[in-house]
Amino acid sequence: MNPERVFTVLREPHISEKVSVLGDAYNQYAFKVSTDATKAEIREAVQKLFNVEVKKVTTANVKGKVKKNARGVTRKKNWKKAYITVAQGQEIDYMVVD
Repeated sequence: MNPERVFTVLREPHISEKVSVLGDAYNQYAFKVSTDATKAEIREAVQKLFNVEVKKVTTANVKGKVKKNARGVTRKKNWKKAYITVAQGQEIDYMVVD
């Protein structure tokens, strides 16, 4: 993979109550990723950035919400979410990138 592509695949960590439960129970983490990213690219990007062994990658396309306001109806952007399962005993620290 192109070294520049590594930094564009992962957008930001997705932190929610569900993800924190998954992290404790199944050693999983979630990221907002580029909509055109493949599972192989996501796996490689996480392994390079966080120096962990990725066991499994699951992706989900999230549709943007429809909002009503004074000007009419607007829609938020669609985005892609990736659930990353890392090897037992390893963890991802969002604040430290090697």
